[in-house]
Amino acid sequence: MMRGGDPVDIRNWQRRMDGITTSGKLEPHDPARLAAIGVRHVVNLALDSHPEALADEAALMAAVGIAYTHIPVPFDAPTRDHVAALEQALAAHHGPHHVHCIMNYRVTAFFYLIDCAAGVPEAEAVARMAMVWNPLESDDPRAAPWRAMLT
Repeated sequence: MMRGGDPVDIRNWQRRMDGITTSGKLEPHDPARLAAIGVRHVVNLALDSHPEALADEAALMAAVGIAYTHIPVPFDAPTRDHVAALEQALAAHHGPHHVHCIMNYRVTAFFYLIDCAAGVPEAEAVARMAMVWNPLESDDPRAAPWRAMLT
């Protein structure tokens, strides 16, 4: 399903104000759809070992002419070094960029920090992140390492 050209049926699809698109897991047919909307670089923050990870993602991206960067972020152990690696990957490749993981949780949390560092008011950065999830206010025990990293 496409809306305004975007494949909005991809899990937790978002288009940021800076034009970067983000989402949860990708399916085998999604690299071609990303290429069709002009994506030139994909960053994957999920672990290859996750049961919902897209097998052979790098090869699938290469087949449609999209540069690929994999930054495996353990969900139970995110660090600010992972955020720095994302920033470096975005700076090192020409966009448009698409950044994804499994649920878009890692991605939105990282962009919360990137947005705050760029001067976006904290309330706005939290609101952007909370469109997918808000580990700062979640009672889910899996949010604890994220809350610790974000504060």
